[in-house]
Amino acid sequence: MRKFVALLMTAVMALALFAIPASAEDVSITLFNNKVEISEHLQNFAKQYSDKTEGVVVNIETLGGGADYSGNLTAKLTADSMPDIFVIEGDGDYKLWSEYLLDLSEEKWNADTTLAYHDPEGKVVGFPVAIEGFGLGYNVELLKKAEIDPATLTTFSALKAAFEKLEGMKVELGLDSVVSMGASVSGGTWWVAGHHNFSVYLGGGLEFADTSVVDKFNAGEVDEQRLADYAKYVQLLFQFSNQTVTTTGTYDDQLAAFANQKAAFIHQGNWIDPSLAKMNVAFEYDYISHPFNDAQEFKGLFLFAPSFYVINSKAAPERIQAAKDFLNALVYTEEGADYMVNKAGMVAAFSNITLEPAGGFSKALVRANAAGGNYGVFFGKLPAGTGQDILAPIFDFFAQDFSDAGMEGFITDIKGAAETVAQRQ
Repeated sequence: MRKFVALLMTAVMALALFAIPASAEDVSITLFNNKVEISEHLQNFAKQYSDKTEGVVVNIETLGGGADYSGNLTAKLTADSMPDIFVIEGDGDYKLWSEYLLDLSEEKWNADTTLAYHDPEGKVVGFPVAIEGFGLGYNVELLKKAEIDPATLTTFSALKAAFEKLEGMKVELGLDSVVSMGASVSGGTWWVAGHHNFSVYLGGGLEFADTSVVDKFNAGEVDEQRLADYAKYVQLLFQFSNQTVTTTGTYDDQLAAFANQKAAFIHQGNWIDPSLAKMNVAFEYDYISHPFNDAQEFKGLFLFAPSFYVINSKAAPERIQAAKDFLNALVYTEEGADYMVNKAGMVAAFSNITLEPAGGFSKALVRANAAGGNYGVFFGKLPAGTGQDILAPIFDFFAQDFSDAGMEGFITDIKGAAETVAQRQ
């Protein structure tokens, strides 16, 4: 009997020793973030979550500010250090990483959003990080002083007249420029033009889900009249911008011009709300649309789910589960909602989250989303790398020579870009 008990105890101890590694060591996962604007707040939430979740540590690694996220992700794959959660920004990224995307169709949060990313078979593979969007931001007080009603700025001609009026009042209003616009490859603001401004051409003035222009572009073609109108609009923005900020300035330089009331308008999205708050911006600011011709009135904003968290399907099962749990915590905990809306200043993509953002641009998006009549953002439907590698240098060059001759060159280059994109499909 004693021998049996001894053998039994030995077996139990062996089993206990076998189980120790699984419970004694935390499951550590990494989220590879691509938005420097939310980095600090995401880090704080991840630490808060890790402190409250026994056995799990969530690490945040951030690469943003115009850096090559996709290239760095490729380097991680080569080094066998793929993150557990990473970001895709649309169809181009999906094609690159489809082999590594976990099916998330059965996750609870699908019931509370219509913005999840679906693969060609209809499976959900992407968790929408937020609703984001942009228009042409403006300083409410400065436009009032100039007696310009933003509600009237719905056509190209009306906006051009307003810019000209503000240009003539620069000394009186304390402005260095009318617009703060980034287009610098060297300064890292290439995405302001190569992604978001080009989206004005791809979706401006169309029905929200109308992809006809981007589909045509991907096939190597452009809408000649639309492109001509759009080129004049880009020229207008460059003409009334601070050339140093536009051609060599950094993201911080662009924001500082607006925050310090040295520019009346800014070409940026609602993701800058937290940055403006940190810069102690006390003035009221809002959006108009991007009215790039006189053929119609432009009243909508550009709304989209620009990026999606995806889970590495080749990660270990316990890491996959920890990643799933973390995403659910973003949606279904008070701390997650507080992080997304109050801390990061985002517009939540989930209907169960009822908190309203504090930032002026995010508030404008909420109003626009409720009103409807907005425009889709389709740079994510271009092949991966198109914005940075093909389009950004074209905008950068145009910013340095925005004469009529430069505009003709810009139009020619955009046509060439469409042909290049079609060849890469």
